[in-house]
Order: sequence, then C-alpha cells, then structure tokens
Amino acid sequence: MKKTYVAKKEDIKKQWYLVDAKDKILGRLATKIAVILRGKHKAIFTPHLDTGDGVIVINASRIRVTGRKLKQKVYRRYSGYPGGLREVTLENMLAKKPENVIRLAVERMLPGGPLGRDLIKKLKVYADDKHNQKAQNPVVLEV
Repeated sequence: MKKTYVAKKEDIKKQWYLVDAKDKILGRLATKIAVILRGKHKAIFTPHLDTGDGVIVINASRIRVTGRKLKQKVYRRYSGYPGGLREVTLENMLAKKPENVIRLAVERMLPGGPLGRDLIKKLKVYADDKHNQKAQNPVVLEV
C-alpha cells in the first residue's frame, strides 16, 4: 500500500529568490511568485504546510500589462461606511505605490486564512533595483 508523503519541519529547506520585474507581464510574474511562495515547485509540497521559499522583487514600477488594463483595471476597497467605496485605477496605483500592485496580485493567488497570511510575509517588493535583503543571499531567478 502506498502512503501519502507529508513534509516534516526538519525536511523543509528555505531559500530566497531575487526576481527582476522589469518588462515582465504582471499576471504571469505573479503566478510564478505565488508558486514559489507556496512551495509547489518542490517535490516535498504539502498543501497544509509552508514549504515555500522567500521572494524579493525589484523594479516593481517597470512591470507591463497587456491590453487596456492600465486604464480599465480598477482596485476597490470599502471602508464599511456609506460613501466609503474607494476606486483606484492601475495607472494611478503604479504611479503612487507600485509595490502594492505586485503584492495584491500575488496575495490574491494565495490561499486565504492563516497559511496565506504567513506566505505573503515572505514576499518583499521594491519599486526600484535597490533592496536591503542582502543578508538572505538571494539566488537570481529568471521568470
């Protein structure tokens, strides 16, 4: 009888990856990052455990999108009060907070709940090519 493999804490080895988002398409980049954060690229993947690695994204302000998404894609948030719906287009979000664009795209691809909240903490996004995660010795990842 075959048994299902379940990873143990001592089996999980963590690694950090550096991703350059310059001229990359937002959705395709976000899916690759979500797979690495979740740990699905490893043979020891276990759905209910954090087997994933950390990701550092640089040049977030230089991503690309296809079609007319710059004008048409809208990020909404609601405060819960009457008249509290706020809408920001992708174009405005990239101008003001380009880190949030990638973070939100990846976060919405991860599971909800405690596991997803732990996974998103391993994502570091920077608008330009400077980052302060040198101590993690990130491996450059081509996406």
